Amino acid sequence: MKSFGLNRNVPVIAKQTALLVIDVQNYNMEDGGEYAGMDASEKERKYGYFFREMRSRTIPNIQTLQAAARKAKIEVIYTVIASHTLDGRDLSLDYKISGMFCQKDSFDAQVLEEIAPQGDEIVLPKTSSSVFISTNIHYILGNLGIKQLIIVGALTDQCVDSAVRDACDLGYLVTVPTDACATQSRVRHENSLANNSGYCRQISTQALLTEISAESV
Repeated sequence: MKSFGLNRNVPVIAKQTALLVIDVQNYNMEDGGEYAGMDASEKERKYGYFFREMRSRTIPNIQTLQAAARKAKIEVIYTVIASHTLDGRDLSLDYKISGMFCQKDSFDAQVLEEIAPQGDEIVLPKTSSSVFISTNIHYILGNLGIKQLIIVGALTDQCVDSAVRDACDLGYLVTVPTDACATQSRVRHENSLANNSGYCRQISTQALLTEISAESV
């Protein structure tokens, strides 16, 4: 195999980096989407692990990354599952089959309050698993001069994974803080990280914060 002398294990450079927060919205939490009307015991049995991971680990780590990114003048960008139409007719076939429907401007379509956007941070409604398929994010990132992405959020093995792979194919250097994303079981989370480790750099939130802090000096 030919070597081009390139490496994906490159520390972030603030001026060319964006923090991309995937689908951390009301729809994906206890009071939103399909979970809102679910019996408490059934919710705990099916999704307790996911909600505990989000509340105890993923969201706090995203919050610390947001704060560090803002201090270093790293762009913070969000995606939310949300249709552009009231009846969802613009959703992807996969989302229609899966029932992934958030009516635009609804409670479900809003970024979770704990990590709410500040100022003019960009929020991109998407109608497919990968934000690169159903939005103009690639064009926006190009306009912003972004070459590196930090990708966090939910679900590790679905919309996060899709964004990672598409971003890499489009020429971005991608970093995934492995403790700032979550899915519905530990096995799914770990398997997904193992599968996309060949595409992106995977490090801890703390190690990434150290990098970003160095950029803030």
